[in-house]
Amino acid sequence: MVSRYAAFLRGMNVGGHRLTNETLRAHFEAMGFNDVATFRASGNVVFAAEAKPPDAVRERIEAGLADSLGYAVPTFVRTAAEVKKVAAAAPFEAQRLRAAGKLQVGFLSAAPAPQARSEAIALAGELDGLVFDGRELYWLPSAGVLDSALDMAVLVRLLGPMTIRTKGTIEQIAAKHLA
Repeated sequence: MVSRYAAFLRGMNVGGHRLTNETLRAHFEAMGFNDVATFRASGNVVFAAEAKPPDAVRERIEAGLADSLGYAVPTFVRTAAEVKKVAAAAPFEAQRLRAAGKLQVGFLSAAPAPQARSEAIALAGELDGLVFDGRELYWLPSAGVLDSALDMAVLVRLLGPMTIRTKGTIEQIAAKHLA
């Protein structure tokens, strides 16, 4: 049985690690994935593979990319259904969305423990909104991402590795590649 997945790669095309979408697609195809498509030049890959748990698919991708690129690429894999759920989510009221920056989605390796979630929400303070849903973190900065006082290094220490995309990007991936 074949399933559709999306992989969100952390650190693509930053810090000296540059890959074209064509090269990234070729790496995924060399790992045996099918119907591979990339979205934007920021490490978003949609593909088909034998139905397996997302963690097994992630391990395969991380090992394959480390072998072919020579460096670790933290990867966050979601099923098509999970991506569609994120795209449809409405974690904040419409009025608050209009008064803030762009809604961000943080993909986490695992659902954080209740204590870590509480500490993260406290870290965000009054200005930035954080809402957890399983392995996803919805972050609504009060202004632009770069203007936020939210300490991302502390957030990562609390929650573990993550990669962030705008919710608009996730909506576009779902509509274009997973409809």
